[in-house]
Amino acid sequence: MFGVVPKVLWSRTNPADANNLCTWAMRCLLVEIGDKLILIDNGIGDKQDAKFFSHYYLHGEDNLEKSLREKGFSFNDITDNFLTHLHFDHCGGGVRYKNHDASQFEMTFPNARYWTNKNHWDWATQPNAREKASFLKENILPMQDSGQLSFLDLQERKLMNGFEFFTADGHTDKQMIPKISYKGHTLIFAADLLPSVGHIPLPYVMGYDTRPLITLEEKRHFLEEAALNQYVIFLEHDPINECCTVKMTEKGVRLDQTFSLDEL
Repeated sequence: MFGVVPKVLWSRTNPADANNLCTWAMRCLLVEIGDKLILIDNGIGDKQDAKFFSHYYLHGEDNLEKSLREKGFSFNDITDNFLTHLHFDHCGGGVRYKNHDASQFEMTFPNARYWTNKNHWDWATQPNAREKASFLKENILPMQDSGQLSFLDLQERKLMNGFEFFTADGHTDKQMIPKISYKGHTLIFAADLLPSVGHIPLPYVMGYDTRPLITLEEKRHFLEEAALNQYVIFLEHDPINECCTVKMTEKGVRLDQTFSLDEL
């Protein structure tokens, strides 16, 4: 998760357990705009076999269905599922087995449009050898087969008024980063451009990133803009901190405050 940064350094913010694993979240975001109920990403899902899940030690009491239910919603209420990118931990929950039969698929959100972009779709469905294990066809192809897949315009870069996005290419090609107007703030759903507060220092780049030098430049530009404009950064993978702000210092951009979205 921290690439070439030595463990003695990154373990200060994200200590590893006896298996040399760190705890990470798969935090989605539900956005209401008018009559639209937009879910950003959908987690890992439960389709893969025990061997697959044994690599990741999933734990915790939260899941997507429970979290939606606590807010008074169900899967059927989702009108749009905005997918930052199609790695399994971001899109695996959007497709499930029908009647627990591995030979049949159904869409988790039967009334939703599933949004990606054509460039990233082509990248994911014709994967390179490095990312092939992250793009699982059972998570991706049923979106197209269902007729619920839609592509966003990378020139317009907007899902609707109040919900825009920009793209980043360092982690994977044309990852989409939502930029949402909320309570007078600009909220950035950081996805894998900035997985956690532990990734704020520029050299802290994931080994998963296909183009780490591009990530460095994209992250530098984003963090400087976030500090200047006081963006609220929503963290998808940080196990402790839901949101943060950053500030400029003599040593560069550093963490300012951490808080929950409910505190805004």
